[in-house]
Amino acid sequence: MNELEELIMKYVAVNALKYGKPNEKAVMGKIMAEKPELRKKAKETLEIVKECVKKFESLSEEEKRSILENIKEEKEEKKKEKILPELPNAKKGKVVMRFAPNPNGPPTLGSARGMVVNDEYVKIYDGKLVLRFDDTDPRTKRPLIEAYDWYIEDAEWLDVKPNEIVYASKRIPIYYEYIEKLLEMEKAYPCFCSRDEFKKYRDSGIECPHRCTSAEEALEIWEKMLAGEYDEGEVVIRIKTDMKHKDPAIRDWVAFRIIKADHPLVGDKYIVYPTLDFESAIEDHLLGITHIIRGKDLIDSERRQKYIYKYFGWEYPITKHWGRIKIHEFGKLSTSEIRKKIESGEYEGWDDPALPTIRAFRRRGFRPEAIRKFLLSLGVGENDVAISLKNLYAENRKIIDKEANRYFFVWDVIELEIEGLPEKVKVKIPKSPESKEFRELTGERKVLLTKDDWIRFKNGEIVRLKDFCTVEIDKNEQKLKFVSWELNENVKKGKNIIHWLCWKDAVVCVVLGDKPNLKWGGFVERNVLKEIDKVVQFERFAFCRIEFADESGVRAIYTHP
Repeated sequence: MNELEELIMKYVAVNALKYGKPNEKAVMGKIMAEKPELRKKAKETLEIVKECVKKFESLSEEEKRSILENIKEEKEEKKKEKILPELPNAKKGKVVMRFAPNPNGPPTLGSARGMVVNDEYVKIYDGKLVLRFDDTDPRTKRPLIEAYDWYIEDAEWLDVKPNEIVYASKRIPIYYEYIEKLLEMEKAYPCFCSRDEFKKYRDSGIECPHRCTSAEEALEIWEKMLAGEYDEGEVVIRIKTDMKHKDPAIRDWVAFRIIKADHPLVGDKYIVYPTLDFESAIEDHLLGITHIIRGKDLIDSERRQKYIYKYFGWEYPITKHWGRIKIHEFGKLSTSEIRKKIESGEYEGWDDPALPTIRAFRRRGFRPEAIRKFLLSLGVGENDVAISLKNLYAENRKIIDKEANRYFFVWDVIELEIEGLPEKVKVKIPKSPESKEFRELTGERKVLLTKDDWIRFKNGEIVRLKDFCTVEIDKNEQKLKFVSWELNENVKKGKNIIHWLCWKDAVVCVVLGDKPNLKWGGFVERNVLKEIDKVVQFERFAFCRIEFADESGVRAIYTHP
């Protein structure tokens, strides 16, 4: 068969599988959609379709099965196709990539994207991944000592496996060696201009008076900087670039500055620190990084760093820039802003369920494979992406829906009496729709309902207390009237089937929500006490992770709807 006949035969087989007998018109529709250029030859194509239908129907059952198996294999192969585009000039076993966070807080969903994507590429190419802490700013973006371990823990949780972990703050002497070489080469110089003074030179494209400092004098000033003979802001080391460059941000940028502040990891060992652009440029070369994925807002960093690579005769890594990700539910929340809000008491900590940190998602009971798949689905395009957490919820729900046991939780509680209830009963309810195991509740005259349910029902409406009994709403007497044990035909399915609890099985419960200071208080059934650290579904409410549970009460964390 030629290529067209093979394609037609595939659609004939799929159509036959779906409907029992292939439909010529349906097959034609599929062909015209995939090959619009054939519309000019519709009659001839229809004849080929008819011939293929005849040919398929004349095949033995075994031959038909063989065609269908091939189609299934084809679909499976497509599923296995990589989500990420190929890296340019990448060779198996030769790719080295890095994820380089500043540990001024734990990983957020945004920073985890870089962690996961770099790791995925390294796995595709059998390469090497470096986790490098770019932590050479002890003041403005001061590292948080706990965050180093948090990054390592969260990486492991997300199945990100760095081959090497590097701490830039512990490698300061290496950066000193390279800046000294550049000073000797007169490709860098000490500058005593104030910020405002240099800004005037930079904006007008004029060289600063210190630019012509000799190598010998520059190295003497450098030694005095290291010895602490200058104050902060008095002198910096600049890389010589092009003071006429069309982008002022590239013109003679700062490589080293004096910061007399203790560092969480190395204490007061150093007072002269490299800027991120300098440290990162040196490390990328020393670590043999072949490919870098960075935000498109950092294009200037690459342009600045390439001057160092040119001076040393190094080859710059292949770089791909990607757009920013904006998650609707969080807006613009930087790590620095989160830190301030934690310190002010707006959030209870870095794992507050309302935060976009990986620690918060772990606390909420998300599965790492769902987060990983969600982050990879965002791709590596240059366009900014705005997305909702609903996409992540959908991925997580696919995993936990079949596993999570169901329980009753009533919040904003109202107590009502069931008039005419013949007796109290033991109620058996499946732990989940697919489970063969049951949980047991006691149905008694006094029941606890969620007030929202009571408010929305009309007087005289027939309601089913799920798996317990059918009742009539009596708004006049503020109570329920027993109707029957069975599900009454007057009960509107879904809307009028509600959850409930009786005091015998009720345990105090609070659910911490996904918004600042959002909480639900109420009662949950006692059966949930065995579910500590598991995600369950509170029926008609949400999936929740049981964080704490004993006879005194239950604390659950909202996962998602």
